[in-house]
Amino acid sequence: MKIESQCLHEGYDPQNGEPRVMPIYQSTTYVYDSTKAVGDVFDDPTLSMIYSRFENPTTDAVEKKIAALEGGVAAMCTSSGQAASLISILNLCSAGDSFIAVSTIYGGTVNLFAVTLKRLGIECIFVSPDSSDDELRKAFKPNTKCVFGETIANPALTVLDIERFAKIAHEKGVPLIIDNTFATPILCRPIEWGADIIIHSTSKYMDGHAVQVGGVIVDSGKFDFTNGNFPDFTEPDESYHGVVYTKDYAFAPFIVKARMQLMRDFGCYPAANSSFLLNLGLETLALRMKQYCENALKVAKFFKEQDKIEEVIYPGLEGDKYYELAKKYTPMGASGVISIVVKGGRENAIKFMDALELASNEVHVADIRTCVLHPASATHRQLTDEQLAAAGINGGMIRFSCGLENVDDIIEDIKKGLKAID
Repeated sequence: MKIESQCLHEGYDPQNGEPRVMPIYQSTTYVYDSTKAVGDVFDDPTLSMIYSRFENPTTDAVEKKIAALEGGVAAMCTSSGQAASLISILNLCSAGDSFIAVSTIYGGTVNLFAVTLKRLGIECIFVSPDSSDDELRKAFKPNTKCVFGETIANPALTVLDIERFAKIAHEKGVPLIIDNTFATPILCRPIEWGADIIIHSTSKYMDGHAVQVGGVIVDSGKFDFTNGNFPDFTEPDESYHGVVYTKDYAFAPFIVKARMQLMRDFGCYPAANSSFLLNLGLETLALRMKQYCENALKVAKFFKEQDKIEEVIYPGLEGDKYYELAKKYTPMGASGVISIVVKGGRENAIKFMDALELASNEVHVADIRTCVLHPASATHRQLTDEQLAAAGINGGMIRFSCGLENVDDIIEDIKKGLKAID
């Protein structure tokens, strides 16, 4: 099937007399015919469900759909995008290990990597998305276990050269993890460019309606974990009956290990109802992404013409620093998110946002409705203008997330904001 059809039909295939719509399996537990049957499932967790702390039939169907959309072999949903990032790293790294991450990734992920994982003894080495091949190679250490980046960074909107980063990661014998939240598999399928593990904050475009928080990890099934760098995959797991993941679950060792080690212990699994709602969003994802991109490009061009706007950052806009990479990796469009800098700094940015009526001022992005965020007043509120500049955040910067309203209505709302600026 083409991806538009996959959004509707993958993951759940009703048989004769069964519900057309994927059911919600609202249960924490599952019944077996005998004690032996229970034991068999613990010996081989792929046989059936064990417990809804780390498996559920509704979520399983959604996992299968997302894996298919990304071109992977298996997926595991999590309770948030942050949980997906955390598990993807902890599945590869232990205390004393390091990994490389692109410096422009989402701010919450930066804190997770630079502060929280540091406390666990795992070092994050940050590199620029524009690093040369030599600079990237020099960042590796003997204990480096993976490379992490975003297809389209939030909110910097840099576009990662996935193919180049994958090539160097593979030279060093480690996998490339890509956060594909802003692009979604509709705009980019990083596995086709060499990425090994894909994650999403499904709270964003995949859900689309801002009704539930979630995340997902997708295993490409292509990385060779038997290359000598990952003994946790090739040696018996004494915490789980001596399983050898690359031997016993060679089709998807990364996801099986993540589920049976980390999800079993952390329990950050989504509720069945959340997965049901996520599936509703996925069914219209292909249609919505096309419209987000169309609206955003028109809005970006409008912003570009305004003398009260100092800078417009949108990789789908000709002349943007990452325009050529966006054409390569996201030829259908560069998502619905635009970053703008209002002339006059923080004061004028606030005036602009407070005058908006259609757009919601909220701590969210990639919603079905247009929404805006002023980092200097929200996520980075405690910093002075000088500190914001040192952190690379302009006081006049606004993250503008185009929704699915008629684009003329969005532009009319922007005009109201511009009129409020002196």
